[in-house]
Amino acid sequence: MTEVITYAYAVARDADGALENELSGLVGVADAPVHLVRTGHRRDVVVAVSPVPAQDFEEAALRAHLEDLDWLESVARAHHRVIEALAASTTVLPLRLATVYLDDERVGRMLDARLEAFAERLSDLVAQVEWGVKIYVEAPSATESPAEPSADPDLSPGRAYLSHRREQRHAREDAYRNAQRAAGRIEDAARDAAVDRVQHRAQQGELAHGPGENVVNDAYLVPLAHTEQFRADVLRAAEGLPGVRVEVTGPWAPYSFAMPAEAEPLKRAGP
Repeated sequence: MTEVITYAYAVARDADGALENELSGLVGVADAPVHLVRTGHRRDVVVAVSPVPAQDFEEAALRAHLEDLDWLESVARAHHRVIEALAASTTVLPLRLATVYLDDERVGRMLDARLEAFAERLSDLVAQVEWGVKIYVEAPSATESPAEPSADPDLSPGRAYLSHRREQRHAREDAYRNAQRAAGRIEDAARDAAVDRVQHRAQQGELAHGPGENVVNDAYLVPLAHTEQFRADVLRAAEGLPGVRVEVTGPWAPYSFAMPAEAEPLKRAGP
């Protein structure tokens, strides 16, 4: 028989005790059914969990799996699916990907230890969602091979090449300045709509989707009543600014705002 441990997806509010029925049939990582862990001290705050094979999530195995992009994507999709199902019904505090405990009893102990902090944060996040905002610079790269210089009878091929390089560099510098202007416009829009912001590291390599260089990667916490206006204002931020693209994603469960910055991170496993 395969040994299992407990995978924890999110802390959630279950005010009327109906959440378990609403999640009926939902499967998570490893296609295991999702259930709720409660504490005797307060029944309206729960943790959504499911059993997973211990052999895949013990420390050494997990380190190896994190190098396997297909495996990681499969887990991330299942993790996100459970959190979005919860968020459709209630307020949630998403936990980090691959947060695991030895069993449900350990999850219950963790919930007991942090119950008041979780309950307070759940109250803070009622009727609020996360929007992701990325700014990309799409001007030619300084290392990009220039296109065929235009024929100019007054310039030698070498001088035409250097002229083209100079124009390319100026276009890139202008794009960075325009990206700063777009960021300022987004901050202005956020003052009227968002209640919090988290600045993530700009994405690079395989994490950066689409053309251009990601220079801003922020998350905003926005009340539901203001989401459409916020999205419209942010999408307008790059209007009239050549070389800049703004990407808006969401609304999401508040992944970036689940716990206050001073909260001690959860252990992935332990006694």
